[in-house]
Amino acid sequence: MGRRSVHSLKAMKQRGERFALVTCYDYPSASLIDGVGIPGVLIGDSLGTTVLGYDSTVPVTLDEIVHHTRPVVRGTERAFVVADLPFGSYQGGPADAIRSATRLMQEGGATAVKLEGGTHVAATVEQMVQVGIPVMGHIGLTPQSVNQLGGHKIQGKTGAAAVKLLNDAMALEAAGSFSIVLEGIPSPVAKLISERIDIPTIGIGAGPGCDGQIQVWHDMLGLLPDFLPRHTKRYAELAGSARGALANYQREVIDGSFPTPDHAFELDEEAVEELRHLTGDAAGVTGVGPFDW
Repeated sequence: MGRRSVHSLKAMKQRGERFALVTCYDYPSASLIDGVGIPGVLIGDSLGTTVLGYDSTVPVTLDEIVHHTRPVVRGTERAFVVADLPFGSYQGGPADAIRSATRLMQEGGATAVKLEGGTHVAATVEQMVQVGIPVMGHIGLTPQSVNQLGGHKIQGKTGAAAVKLLNDAMALEAAGSFSIVLEGIPSPVAKLISERIDIPTIGIGAGPGCDGQIQVWHDMLGLLPDFLPRHTKRYAELAGSARGALANYQREVIDGSFPTPDHAFELDEEAVEELRHLTGDAAGVTGVGPFDW
């Protein structure tokens, strides 16, 4: 069937079909996501807090996003792959953004890129689209601006602030964005934006009125059990399962019940005799068995 185009989201919006997207940072996760038919994945700069151990997304570098995009592309056959432009990789203007996006697409293999901001980045988005770079917008709570926002705070809580977000969304649509992430926005505001623009909206902490939703892989699967954003629903508790498996493994190694002969490889009789001869050990070499790799 081949990899989906980013335009498939707009077609889904036109048909009134809701869709789910997920963040992804590695090959096995990408394979699982692709296997259930989720249409797209995002290598978000949430990579910093979920995988790399940073306290925010700000330290994430373009090299790190490129590095993690490659295995996600290899792990997907049908899903389109969007890679985040991290902080500092596009704020210098269109030339800076095009240069960074080109790396994500050429070196990383991304289908498209995402950047944060509204009206003030519209000119940059327009030039990116003109040279053939599909761009996903991102407005509302923009994590790269956390220091300016004073924390992870809900945006658009007043009438004036909501109108600004609507203007941001319309500017991104006019500039050629194929979709927009709405993060940390009150549900009525997100619903209004979704109804006023023709391109798909993708909510995270923006309520059910968006055209689609995106969740962070580690949050929804309980891989970081001490952190649960309000906008996240836990669909599994994998950290507990992993801890149990690791504890069992350690116990069995200590008490000698792992590994067993079923987990080891043996030598055939001819190899045993050769080893005895070479080592001068007529009795110490044992373990005759099939050579089964």
